[in-house]
Amino acid sequence: MAEVAELRARNTQLGRALASRPVIDQARGMVMALAPCSSERAWDLLVDVSQRCNLKLRYVAAALVATTKGEVLPDQVQRELGRALRRLHTADRR
Repeated sequence: MAEVAELRARNTQLGRALASRPVIDQARGMVMALAPCSSERAWDLLVDVSQRCNLKLRYVAAALVATTKGEVLPDQVQRELGRALRRLHTADRR
């Protein structure tokens, strides 16, 4: 019985991951255009912002994509995204 519950939980988690993937990829593309940087660096940047804000990556990505529809980026995400972009630019100059 515990195995069935574990498989159901894993199935739910995989379903969420598949559903959130397109918005994460859109946000990654936005970061690549803003920075500019590689896809991998954009991923790392989004993960960094997510961890520093203590928010799931899909929430950070959705907030960034929502700015294309006129929504305002939450203050904490905006701050951390700005810091992450500055760190990226500083690292690229070295």
